Amino acid sequence: MKQLPEPHSGQFDGPRHLFAVRVYYEDTDLSGIVYHANYLRWFERARSDMLRLLGIDQRSAQESGEGVYSVADLKIRYRAPARLDDDVLVESSALHLGAASVTLRQCAFRMERGQASELLAEADVRIGFISPDGRPRRQPAAWRDAFASHLPAQEPEMPNA
Repeated sequence: MKQLPEPHSGQFDGPRHLFAVRVYYEDTDLSGIVYHANYLRWFERARSDMLRLLGIDQRSAQESGEGVYSVADLKIRYRAPARLDDDVLVESSALHLGAASVTLRQCAFRMERGQASELLAEADVRIGFISPDGRPRRQPAAWRDAFASHLPAQEPEMPNA
């Protein structure tokens, strides 16, 4: 028997997590344009894959009663429409790491000839770590370390002259 295909997975390129999706008929509305809420679904899938690749096991943390990440704040801007059969690249980058939360920037780009060609939507998403009763709590140290290793390099501050 041939080996069955594995579920799609993204990858890291430096601090950026890259996740590709294709626009299917079910993603579009009557006009043939991707329905606005589907960008949120794609961003969620990319975030979930990013966490998995960072070694963050939310399922085990939830089952053990430790907690999980939950979207605390979201701001999205739509720039251009995606259409049926478009290839879309979702790029996710950590912007800020707090004691109980992580702020990410997520962008969806149309792909043409294997290159990101046009920005379709961009979102700033803050995910907070919450206890099983829904209260914010400090995220596990190993999870903070995993995100810290993928923060973009900060330019050193210039000393006052």
